[in-house]
Amino acid sequence: MGMLDRIGTLFKAKMNTFLENSENPTETLDYSYEKQLELLKKVKQGVVEVVTSKRRIELQAGKVREQVTTLEAQAAQAINGGRDDLARLALERKQVAVQQLEGLERQQSDLEKEQQKLTLAEQRLSAKVNAFRTQKETLKAQYTAAEAQVKIGEAVHGLSEEMADLGMAVERAEQKTEKMRARASAIDELADSGMLVDPTNPGGDALSRELAQLQGTRSVDDELAKLKGQLGAGSAPKQLEGGR
Repeated sequence: MGMLDRIGTLFKAKMNTFLENSENPTETLDYSYEKQLELLKKVKQGVVEVVTSKRRIELQAGKVREQVTTLEAQAAQAINGGRDDLARLALERKQVAVQQLEGLERQQSDLEKEQQKLTLAEQRLSAKVNAFRTQKETLKAQYTAAEAQVKIGEAVHGLSEEMADLGMAVERAEQKTEKMRARASAIDELADSGMLVDPTNPGGDALSRELAQLQGTRSVDDELAKLKGQLGAGSAPKQLEGGR
């Protein structure tokens, strides 16, 4: 497993824990994307630093090569001038320069390999970041839609409960209304049958009224009979006189 894979595995583990404990996944996804961009930025900076170091070593190596060429020319010139001591000194310096050049070339080779490795890592990480960005936006859209569905469901459920309570209230009102109608009908029926007696008006019921009417009729009949009797006794002589 490479360095980038280990970093990715660790990052996924941390993000899974963070997502589980997060209240808002959309914010977590954005945070994760920002962290990946920061990591990608660091990898790119690493590539730039490696390239810069390699370029600096290349310049140093170029100067050392020029120095080696110059020392070779100086050694040849000293030999032509019969100065072997100067030629030896030039060759000794050349040998040191060659060793230095070999070390620079090894560093340049190592930096070249590091640059290739970091460049590949940067490309892979960039592809992953782009893929995560697409996935992030998709997940955010899905979460927003699911959240809206939940809110709608909760609203509908709450409305259903309110409608159920309202229905029960209407049913109770209807039941009370029917009871009141039945009670009113019963009262009317009892009142008509004379079963209900008003204590402040004893003659107010139907039976009392009928009895009172019957008694009144009898009184009138008695008085009429009495009046007829009186009139009949006093009118007989007048009729006799008229006959005469």
